[in-house]
Amino acid sequence: MDPDEITLEEGAELVRLARSAVEKYLSEGKEVSPPADRDKFRRPGASFVTIMSVSNGREELRGCIGYTRAFEPLHVNVVHAAIAAATQDPRFPPLSLSELDRVVFEVSILSKPELLEGVGRDLFGQIVIGRDGLIVESGYYTGLLLPEVPVEYCWDKETFLSETCLKAYLPPDCWMERDVHVYRFRTKAFKEEKPKGKVFERDLHKEYVERCSKKA
Repeated sequence: MDPDEITLEEGAELVRLARSAVEKYLSEGKEVSPPADRDKFRRPGASFVTIMSVSNGREELRGCIGYTRAFEPLHVNVVHAAIAAATQDPRFPPLSLSELDRVVFEVSILSKPELLEGVGRDLFGQIVIGRDGLIVESGYYTGLLLPEVPVEYCWDKETFLSETCLKAYLPPDCWMERDVHVYRFRTKAFKEEKPKGKVFERDLHKEYVERCSKKA
């Protein structure tokens, strides 16, 4: 499943599915049954679900987990990613049912990762901030950052690579080593405007220009 195949209407449906999956799991300890009326959702797909807590108009990360490989139907993958983001992110305690009215859900659909050619600064020309997410692999160590992350922190390409290395528990300059593999991937990201609110598709390139030009 390529993310470009997902429409805004379908993305909104997946966000609502993620929220309902977490609500059912927290209230009943059961998985919700994914909708069966969209053939597209039954195709293998990879997704991440991000949950943000909202307080006084500010958002803070509350959980984010997903998958880079399309090993199960997309709608099933979204359910699994949503439940994992709410209950298994080791950085946070499990989400409580009472918090659901104070969090927003975001679903990112991932493309198949592509191995980048070259090493060191050869990688710069193959990375576009606002389009690409990165995966760094070396032996048993793997780190992933979604395309949203460098946009939110106004990172340049070098910082993005270094932070992905750190996510893999590797030195920040690991991207300069020949035995380290760097992959890029694209996403479409769909997010609630407010808890249980209207869903919109994020334009990460536009966000990067607007957010980061002000800080330059």
